[in-house]
Amino acid sequence: MSETLELALLPFQLGFMQNAFLVTLMIAVPMALLSCYLVLKGWSLMGDAVSHAVLPGVVGAYVLGLPFAAGAFVAGLFCALAAGYLKDNSRVKEDTILGIVFSGMFALGLVLYVKIQPDIHLDHILFGDMLGIGASDLLETAVIAAASTSFILAFRKDLLVHAFDRQHASAIGLPVRLLHYGLLAVLSLVVVGALKAVGIIIAIAMLVAPGAIAALLTRRFPAMLAVAVLVAVGSSFCGIWLSFIIDSAPAPTIVLLMSILFVFAFLRQIVRNRRPAEQV
Repeated sequence: MSETLELALLPFQLGFMQNAFLVTLMIAVPMALLSCYLVLKGWSLMGDAVSHAVLPGVVGAYVLGLPFAAGAFVAGLFCALAAGYLKDNSRVKEDTILGIVFSGMFALGLVLYVKIQPDIHLDHILFGDMLGIGASDLLETAVIAAASTSFILAFRKDLLVHAFDRQHASAIGLPVRLLHYGLLAVLSLVVVGALKAVGIIIAIAMLVAPGAIAALLTRRFPAMLAVAVLVAVGSSFCGIWLSFIIDSAPAPTIVLLMSILFVFAFLRQIVRNRRPAEQV
């Protein structure tokens, strides 16, 4: 019994595991808040596009000797703004534009990576390297998380109106362009923050799953935000701990837990919808 307890508590005593817990929990909060707006706006593909688009930025930053976060942010923001411009100035639907933009950017990143052959391992970019987190990574993630969370909370009501009806938001005098491009900038920033923690492939799941689960479990938006944060933080904490116990990769384990929670939330909604029909 004591050996089992020691094994369960061991992850909290190791320095690299403590850093993994900290970096993932910090970025989980803004990702969860942002996921609620992405789900409401139908912007899930936008999160996918931005997460894939940061790869050429990371490789470019390596070549120029700049911080990876700077290159990733510029590339992600360019992708988001380019997709918005193409949508507003063409007859092509948004999902088609996003598919072209993010696949093109990701392909460019892979071509540059193979051509330049940087010292950084591709797996660390795609799937994160949370077990190799250092003090500078923690500080960087903390700043990104604080800035992203502050923007979302400060404009949460305006962003909600903008998510439901952009024309109504404009009619009542809200700064629609600021909200639109501000949300895109925060999306790019959050993806950069998740780069070291979960990587660019898994980031899309953390940008969608918490909001989707919360949408199934709640009826009011403030509750949706709270539940999304609880789901993201709880899944991140349990996923990292479980990955240590069963010797698996942390990021996929986190996403697997979120997927299981989504299935349970979906089944719960089905049961609740059937009860009124059975009573009638």
